[in-house]
Amino acid sequence: MARSEKILLWLGVLLVAAVLLSLHMGRYPLDMGALCRALADACSGNALSPDQKQILFLFFNLRLPRIVTALLVGASLAVSGSVYQAMFQNPLVSPGILGVQHGAAFGGAVGILAFSSMAATQVLAFIGGALGVGLALFFSMLYPKARFLALLIGGMVSSSFFVALTSLVQYVADPNRQLPEIVFWLMGTLSRTEPRHLAWGAPLMLCALAFICLNGKVVNALSMGDDEAMALGVNSMRMKMQLIAAATLACSLTVVMAGVINWVGLVIPHVMRFICGPDNRLGLLNSALGGALFILLTDSFIRTIWTVELPLGIATSIILLPLFAFSLWYDWKRRYD
Repeated sequence: MARSEKILLWLGVLLVAAVLLSLHMGRYPLDMGALCRALADACSGNALSPDQKQILFLFFNLRLPRIVTALLVGASLAVSGSVYQAMFQNPLVSPGILGVQHGAAFGGAVGILAFSSMAATQVLAFIGGALGVGLALFFSMLYPKARFLALLIGGMVSSSFFVALTSLVQYVADPNRQLPEIVFWLMGTLSRTEPRHLAWGAPLMLCALAFICLNGKVVNALSMGDDEAMALGVNSMRMKMQLIAAATLACSLTVVMAGVINWVGLVIPHVMRFICGPDNRLGLLNSALGGALFILLTDSFIRTIWTVELPLGIATSIILLPLFAFSLWYDWKRRYD
């Protein structure tokens, strides 16, 4: 068994263990024995006690949707970061490079400002993410001779533009009611996860992740440059656009479900390449499992250790920034010492 396959197996085992642990963790611990008995009684049609009904409500409406959302968000951010870094041949590229995260953040802020419905806020966040990418794509069409480089620059322009618009929304928001909610949204959180959000978001995220992971060979070819990819029979521009579309869809849906979560899409791909190597055939799957494991464990930790929940985006930044600095130091030391 190859090294990357062993790592994939171990990550899968750790992820299953983390899911079981996360089911029990939280301010309201969930007894697994009582849960199994309640599920058995519900399946057999027996009358449920009030305690059993409460356990099933906690499991199906709160704990399980939050765990599934954490897995999808972590996997989507890590895989998006991996494919962006490979295609742009730049290890400092993150999923927000095309303006998707900042566009979605602006849409969510507008939703909070104009509507009291969480569903409307999420729809506007998705539209904002699409607008962010659309602005970057429009910018790339203005320079057809260097379209891919123009796409990268257009993403920077789009991100800056939507950051300014989001700041404008914060400026005009009600400081007593709307502004705190917008700030909390921008910090990232899984506390608002609901089953109905997963019903439409999860299939789209899974389809995007499956498309990217099944094209690991293509990502390998694209990471070597356009000429090498074309020599291997890969339609460079078409596959880049398809992979960017899939990564952007997955990334925008993470903002829809959990707000803005930084650094995961930048650092986790670095860690997985350091552990598994640069081959994307299994590397993308390893990144998906690694991102899912990291977000799940981080969210379980922050909703257990404090009575007031720390925003997930803050926790990921606190954890990953030192790790990123260490990885840069280690890489420079290995190359130049």
